[in-house]
Amino acid sequence: MLVSIVTPSYQQARFIERTLESVARQGGDVEHIVMDGGSTDGTVEILERWRDRISFSSGRDGGQTAAINAGIARARGEVLAYLNSDDVYYNGAVAAAVDAFERDPSADVVYGDAVHIDDADRIIAAYPTEEWSLERLKLVCFLCQPAVFFRRRVIERFGLFDARLHYCMDYEYWLRLGMRGARFVHIPMRLAGSRVHDATKTRTQPRQVHTEINTMLRERIGSVPDNWLWNYAHAVLDGRGVARSTDRSYLLHAAILTTIAAFRWNGFPSIPLLRGTGSWFVHGSSFVTRRAEPDA
Repeated sequence: MLVSIVTPSYQQARFIERTLESVARQGGDVEHIVMDGGSTDGTVEILERWRDRISFSSGRDGGQTAAINAGIARARGEVLAYLNSDDVYYNGAVAAAVDAFERDPSADVVYGDAVHIDDADRIIAAYPTEEWSLERLKLVCFLCQPAVFFRRRVIERFGLFDARLHYCMDYEYWLRLGMRGARFVHIPMRLAGSRVHDATKTRTQPRQVHTEINTMLRERIGSVPDNWLWNYAHAVLDGRGVARSTDRSYLLHAAILTTIAAFRWNGFPSIPLLRGTGSWFVHGSSFVTRRAEPDA
């Protein structure tokens, strides 16, 4: 069973060789396609050294999502995945995915466990992966993108990633598939490391990330769950450099931003949201965790 891995890349000379090595170590029947957006930082020189083991192109493109879609269009595999140029697979990841597909012909998507890693590949924390539940997915993106594999028939039936999206293309895709009947299977095995560093979009553009997530959720499921409105408020304050705190001033700002977000995306705040923001002042916490967004 041929597995095609697509890697979108731009200015990732710092990490991309580790990504390439992690794919090369998988063994088996693997096709690795790198779609580079015209990097000028030495990435292309690294790709040239790997020319006999990968397929790659480099030139201006329409961004990350467009590069992923273009790579998938070139892919020949029955099983597909995309691995960003700063993320890595752990040994045996591809074999585990293939085994899951072979054991369960009805599985459309398989996903495994994952961890967040730092610049030096050290584990920061486990990604909060959960067993499959579409209703839960609407509240939390619990699939770690580099730990997800899907059959070609998924693309044929549900289409490619939404090229309009720049931050939550993966989250939208999992929702779209789940809502249209695709079958997801969880592999209880660590498959990938999702790198967290200062240049990631979730770190550098938190407000833009959550704006896109909320707009996508309204379009995809009809409204934005309250927890995503809370997350947006915290992302706005993160973007302003305001440290998260139980200080009443911080909580007041978060409550106001959450309420404004509710008017913006849902038309009016829900009663549970109003009660929840009020309880922040009683409990001294907005009980919103930092990791609640898809990978970007």
